[in-house]
Amino acid sequence: MNIQEKTLQDLEFNTLLNQISQRCVTDLGKIAAQSIVPSYEQEAVLRSLRETNEYLSSFMNDNRIPNHGFEDIESEINLLRIDNTTLELQGFRKILHICETVNNHIKFFEKFKEYYVVSHQNTLSLEYHKDIPAQINYVFDKFGEIRDTASDNLSQIRRQMQGLKSKINQSFGAALQRYAAAEFLDEIRESIVDNRRVLAVKAMHRKKIKGAVLGASKTGSIVYIVPEASLAYSTQLSNLLFEEQEEIFKILNRLTLHIKPYRSSLVASQDYLVKIDLTAAKAKYANEVQAVMPKLNSKKEMKLIDAYHPLLYLSNKAAGNSTYPQTIGMQEDNRIIVISGPNAGGKSITLKTIGLLQLMVQSGMLIPVHERSEVCLFEKIITDIGDNQSIENHLSTYSYRLKNMNSFLKKCNENTLFLIDEFGTGTDPELGGALAETFLEVFYERKAFGVITTHYANLKMLANELPHMSNANMLFDAKSLAPTFQLVLGQAGASFTFEVAQKNGIPYSLINKAKKKIERGKVRFDATIAKLQKERTQMAATGSKLKNEESKAREESIRLEKLNEKIQNKLVKYQELFDQNQRMIMLGNKLNHIAEQYFMDNKKRPMVSEIIKLVEIENSKRKKKSAASFKKEKAEQKAVVAEVSKKVAVIREKKKKEKKKTITKPKPSVTLEVGFRVRLKDGKSVGTIDSIEKNKAIVNYGLFTTNVSLDQLEFVEKQ
Repeated sequence: MNIQEKTLQDLEFNTLLNQISQRCVTDLGKIAAQSIVPSYEQEAVLRSLRETNEYLSSFMNDNRIPNHGFEDIESEINLLRIDNTTLELQGFRKILHICETVNNHIKFFEKFKEYYVVSHQNTLSLEYHKDIPAQINYVFDKFGEIRDTASDNLSQIRRQMQGLKSKINQSFGAALQRYAAAEFLDEIRESIVDNRRVLAVKAMHRKKIKGAVLGASKTGSIVYIVPEASLAYSTQLSNLLFEEQEEIFKILNRLTLHIKPYRSSLVASQDYLVKIDLTAAKAKYANEVQAVMPKLNSKKEMKLIDAYHPLLYLSNKAAGNSTYPQTIGMQEDNRIIVISGPNAGGKSITLKTIGLLQLMVQSGMLIPVHERSEVCLFEKIITDIGDNQSIENHLSTYSYRLKNMNSFLKKCNENTLFLIDEFGTGTDPELGGALAETFLEVFYERKAFGVITTHYANLKMLANELPHMSNANMLFDAKSLAPTFQLVLGQAGASFTFEVAQKNGIPYSLINKAKKKIERGKVRFDATIAKLQKERTQMAATGSKLKNEESKAREESIRLEKLNEKIQNKLVKYQELFDQNQRMIMLGNKLNHIAEQYFMDNKKRPMVSEIIKLVEIENSKRKKKSAASFKKEKAEQKAVVAEVSKKVAVIREKKKKEKKKTITKPKPSVTLEVGFRVRLKDGKSVGTIDSIEKNKAIVNYGLFTTNVSLDQLEFVEKQ
């Protein structure tokens, strides 16, 4: 897919790549993000979209994809190409980290291959590294130091070095004690020079101590001497240190030779980690802009629902401002859309939204749209957006646009998406409009897909006449003269030239004078469009209101139907229950009659005969029903009875609560005295207080007296 740099600049694709690059965690990933190029291969695009979508899904579940950070091994890989080269310690550490990271990814995606199908497939071609980590870990410890066991010779050398260091410490300690006792040493006694322990000898006694002088203090009062006893051991230690370095070099050389055959595998591992870093960055970006994976169709059909411009969305989000989504669609029978309307209404940002989202999809990025959106692929995307004046080439805006149009005419075909802002402007309106109309007809004949913005009436009329082209407009509030940033398909928009001028303080007399200078038909045409736009807005609002009311009415109708059906079912069940109760009453009356007869004549045989006859009559009625249906009927009856009982219990409980809630007016408190007529608070009998003593009263009820606390009595009347 070949896209001009001008198109990428117009649609701010490079700015988007910078934002993706910032979300990469590796340097190679950042470089790869800056090098993203849109593709026209449907399988490759679909696979890339699925990879990003799978990684995005990992943010919302517990199966988080393992860390993929690494340090690049480009220099190590290049060294492995050269014979007789040895890698450095740091290089082995980086190779080990890459191998372990790739191994973790292989194991993870194998475990969760049902969730991450495409990501698992990407790891199938990778080699699971067992030998390289094993060899590196055999040579290096967890701190990155060469192990003593890396070779037998190294182990022997380090044992000898350890013994010599011990002898050096012993001999130095003995010399330190001896010369300190002789008061040949300074107060600091010892120091370190060139990583060697030295005696801090007073300058006046330096000739009294045998050894090698390694230096002196700045003042010259102290001389640093290695004792003769330690000197011989130090020389041996230096030789062993040299041997140790030689052995380490041999070990690293052998390890390098061992890793060399795996060079291509290491290249594949690093490439995989770069790719997963780029996929992770795309997923992070998608998560921030609320992006989803749209449906990718093979037919030429684009349907963007609630589409956001990602750069504008993030900037508005950071500033706390709102971003307005757009909905637009193109298909075979509606290939070209002409957007009109006033300036600053959102026409240009709509063009950029369509173009940038298309580039994102074809670069394997999720886009901020509704999940029901659909997209297709275009082989060519050409744009002409913004001021294209070229100072370097001494071309005016219109000359540059004509040159651009000539390029468009050469490239335009059925697999092209063109996006042109302010089509035909830059010269005489009538002549420029006529030429623009001709260009648009050519684009139409070549079955190209595209969106243009314009103020030219002839282009609006052309879009209305041709069957596979349509008008659209950015809505404008006629009262406040403010843009709503809402795209409406199917109708051209007015420019609101004079209305906007009036809002910005231009005197009405000048506006009226300007109206007289242009053709009356043009004013009437623009006014008619403005009027139609207002009516369309009102109709849309009314339609939305009616649709809401219709939806509410439909829901209410469904609710009432369900309620009516429920009531009918209950009435049928209540009727059946009533009939059953009536039958039981009749049966009970018959049994009562038989019992009375037996009571009168005390004859069992006729009684038993009558009862059996009654039972047989009842059973003959039951024979019409199967045992299962009979049980079902009984169960239904029990359910109805239980439901009725439950409702009755609820009603009774409710009445009890209401009764309790009824608040009686409290009677005024009265100080009880002898002779008052009283009664117990929970009683009805009234008595007279005969005497009161210590908050207790003797109450006379006539036939008996009782001793009661005053707080249990309530006043009735004075005697």
